[in-house]
Amino acid sequence: QVQLVESGGGLVQAGGSLRLSCAIVGRISLMGWYRQAPGKQRDVVATISSGGTTMYADSVKGRFTISGDTAKNTVYLQMNSLKPEDTAVYYCYADLWTSDYTTSPYWGQGTQVTVSS
Repeated sequence: QVQLVESGGGLVQAGGSLRLSCAIVGRISLMGWYRQAPGKQRDVVATISSGGTTMYADSVKGRFTISGDTAKNTVYLQMNSLKPEDTAVYYCYADLWTSDYTTSPYWGQGTQVTVSS
């Protein structure tokens, strides 16, 4: 059974910090975070491969840090220096290996992050 369970969203003032967590059930190839603001498309925030390679959207470089705990099958997103434009629903994402050695994408339910000015 595949399951992505997120936690850690909430309301914070500009300049503050939040940490998102996502527990993943399955064999991970790639995991990460996307976000979707009202009226906008869902965009990638950061990803981390099973080998530890990370990628960040330009808008969050230097402020957000993605990390993974392979023992706990959990991915984290530490968000510092938050700005009102970071307000969005944040979705955990994972590419998981299937029994036929391909990968399939899975999404969490989303967690709201609101940054007040």
